[in-house]
Amino acid sequence: MEKKQFKSESKRLMDLMVNSIYTNKEIFLRELISNASDAIDKLYYKTLTDKDRSFDKDDYYIRILPNKDNRTLVIEDTGIGMTALELEENLGTIAKSGSSDFKSEQEMEEDFDIIGQFGVGFYSAFMVADKVEVETKSVDEDKAHLWVSEGTDGYEIGSSDRKSHGLKITLHIKENTEDNHFDEYLEPHKIQQLVEHYSNYISYPIKMVVEKSRIKEATKDSEKPETETYLEDTILNSMVPIWRKNKNELTDEDYQNFYHDKRYGYEEPLAYIHLNIEGAMSYKAILFIPGQPSFDYYTRDYEKGLELYANGVLIMDKCGELLPDYFSFVKGVVDSEDLSLNISREMLQQDRQLRLISRKIDSRISAELKNMLENDREKYEKFFLAFGNQLKVGTYDNYGQNKEKLQDFMLFHSSKEGKLTTLKEYLDRMPEEQKYIYYASGSTIEAIEKLPQVSIVKKKDFEILYLTEQIDEFVTRTLGAYGEKEFRSVSSDQLGLEEPKENETEESKETAAADEKLLSKMKELIGDDVVKVKTTSHLTEDVVYLSTEGDLSIEMEKTLNTMPQGGKVSAKKVLEINKNHPIYEKLKEFSENDDAQLKTYTELLYNQARLIAGLPIDDVVTFTQNISKLMY
Repeated sequence: MEKKQFKSESKRLMDLMVNSIYTNKEIFLRELISNASDAIDKLYYKTLTDKDRSFDKDDYYIRILPNKDNRTLVIEDTGIGMTALELEENLGTIAKSGSSDFKSEQEMEEDFDIIGQFGVGFYSAFMVADKVEVETKSVDEDKAHLWVSEGTDGYEIGSSDRKSHGLKITLHIKENTEDNHFDEYLEPHKIQQLVEHYSNYISYPIKMVVEKSRIKEATKDSEKPETETYLEDTILNSMVPIWRKNKNELTDEDYQNFYHDKRYGYEEPLAYIHLNIEGAMSYKAILFIPGQPSFDYYTRDYEKGLELYANGVLIMDKCGELLPDYFSFVKGVVDSEDLSLNISREMLQQDRQLRLISRKIDSRISAELKNMLENDREKYEKFFLAFGNQLKVGTYDNYGQNKEKLQDFMLFHSSKEGKLTTLKEYLDRMPEEQKYIYYASGSTIEAIEKLPQVSIVKKKDFEILYLTEQIDEFVTRTLGAYGEKEFRSVSSDQLGLEEPKENETEESKETAAADEKLLSKMKELIGDDVVKVKTTSHLTEDVVYLSTEGDLSIEMEKTLNTMPQGGKVSAKKVLEINKNHPIYEKLKEFSENDDAQLKTYTELLYNQARLIAGLPIDDVVTFTQNISKLMY
């Protein structure tokens, strides 16, 4: 045999390939099977252009043969094989792609698929083998050839007595080490597992002789039938994935079975989307909208992404680039014949290709959710209860660049409807004189409905959105407005509700002066905890409440201050007092002749307003002492 050296700085490249390019060693089998599939594809293509050749698909397959005694693993195909020149060119140069050259030379049609990167993919074998032998015979040559290498030192080429066309790779599996158990790649059950995981949808049979058990014929009728083992040639892969079938061939049950087989969830999916896209970027996909989030969905450990295949070969278990974060709950698979692969099937060459697919997937998921919202409200509400918070995050994430896309998917509780409503439905019910879209924030609907400021807006018969999730107010702040109607918290000191006007008289001027004096004293007693004290005529039974100036509400203050890095923030609070309540007249009296009582009442009313707003009281002891003073 003739001894030769690798080209292309092979020692450095092989070391990089074995230690860096591939993230796990088990994908070597995927690479070699994919190359074998490519070799059969090449032969099939030749039969299409050569009238003297015929192609019977039943004669073409891939065979795997593990041998524990010899520590060898054989992968053999009945494909096109290689000539001596091709053998040296393809296996003598790391990162040389015979498939790429073949496709280029033949000027093949766009829809014919050879994804092989034979160079680097083949050399993944050295991650698990310390010696690799290749026997091959080309359909275009009478002679067969042998290629042998033990790694970076080079390779030898000689003759072989192989009679049939195709290629046979024999891996001499490495001995176990402390960190790596190479024995497992000689176990039939491990090989079956790897084929099912990575190569289940290769379009040619992957065969292996498998040991099975059965009841002995002679003991079938006995109380304790005996079993016997036997060997059976078994096809390990299913070959035809569900996403490559026509939609009219499939039933709802087929999709549900696939959903469960993939372990996407235990419950039934709410919806599925089957895509078959032809064009600048051709691909097939099946996407599922689950009915419930997985146990880790709202944790840092959750990893979004779709399974990505290239012509039936699994490239990535979870390709995050295919889904925007706001649709990260979607499960499914994408299989493209047009993906450009770089030095391995784990590294995609052009992100642009993924972006094309991602944009279409984004659009189709949006369309499916819109259809569900409009035509199956019960199902959509179930979806929103499970994943609505993820959509809400999407509205303000990335500086709100997706808010217009997502705003119509939002649902909020309504004061009028007593159920979830969309923003469009709210807007359609708005009376002409209503200036804003009103909302109120709180921990529960029951707590929100007891807020004094809610009664103010309700008295005008205006609808209020009840925001019960901490994230909700961030959504309304990011949206800013909907349909040219601005969002306005009922806790704002500017509700856009007209105060009743009084005719200005000498008496009213005196009253206003007295009011101003009282409010000024109360503000001084409270200090910087409020920016002002004012009166309101909108309240009926309630005496007092806290409103706010500016963009930061009290609910947002509470939320931000509970965050790990939220810091200490404070809303600009306004104490509003019901000037029609009897207590207000007492306050005016105390302002004239009893500063001690005014101080007691002011502190009580301010702390009462804080409690109503769900804020803590700084000095509980003084608060209880003030209550006691009024009880005797």
